[in-house]
Amino acid sequence: MKNIAVIGAGTMGNGIAHTFAQSGFKVQLIDINEASLKRGLDTITKNLDRMVSKESITEAQKQETLSNITTFTDMTEGVEYASLVVEAATENIDLKLKIFKQLDEACSEDTILATNTSSISITQIAAATSRPKQVIGMHFMNPVPIMKLVEIIRGYSTSDEVTKTIMDLSKTLNKVPVEVNDYPGFVANRILMPMLNESIETLYNGVAGVEEIDTVMKLGMAHPMGPLQLADFIGLDVCLSILNVMYDGFKNPKYAPCPLLVNMVRAGKLGVKSGEGFYDYLESKKAEKVAKQFLK
Repeated sequence: MKNIAVIGAGTMGNGIAHTFAQSGFKVQLIDINEASLKRGLDTITKNLDRMVSKESITEAQKQETLSNITTFTDMTEGVEYASLVVEAATENIDLKLKIFKQLDEACSEDTILATNTSSISITQIAAATSRPKQVIGMHFMNPVPIMKLVEIIRGYSTSDEVTKTIMDLSKTLNKVPVEVNDYPGFVANRILMPMLNESIETLYNGVAGVEEIDTVMKLGMAHPMGPLQLADFIGLDVCLSILNVMYDGFKNPKYAPCPLLVNMVRAGKLGVKSGEGFYDYLESKKAEKVAKQFLK
């Protein structure tokens, strides 16, 4: 594989593009919004600058990585020569089905179509195409350039050959691929999201405050980041979306989103991306006061 197309220039998309480009692949970064592409490239540049300052890479390697990335606002043009397409759009099933139907029509018949979905059924996504054997999940962790894990999710029809190809490809990115089967939330979020949701329930029930809950988990369980801070980092809207997918898939009340999470998302308190969630990222103040308004 030489040419990799990445759909979506947001947090995950630009991280995936960065990772492939730094590993020597030619990357076509695609987004319908020119401003999003600029923000994505700015983020990649800043992250590379940070690596140069830490002497992880040289200035020449930074420039080579950036030269490997070309941006497109037209999907058909961007995927024309792609051997692999990695979709990293918003976690919305209708949007993903629409994208995969378009990709199926635009890509050559031997192109592998991967999705970075963190919870949506690979089998359902594959059913929107005429090539279900060539559709697979490639769930990177955030921040992509740093985190080693990639969940490789087989749909019902994903072929052994495609699975092996993507497992091997992940290793060339200096990642550790783990093969899992296609059930809601896969492994990572099936375990992680109920923990985050229970942490929010603990706050909602008044057991302890934001900082106290995070401190218990960091010092008592050796977590590098507290669960409420992690939820802010992931995006509270993303957490809610994943929990809804899992609740719909399993019909089990343990996956039902906490009312506090629902209300915070409705109020636009999405975490780091909005500047405010359980913590205040605009004024460097704890956002527990913000959260408390939803407890009444």
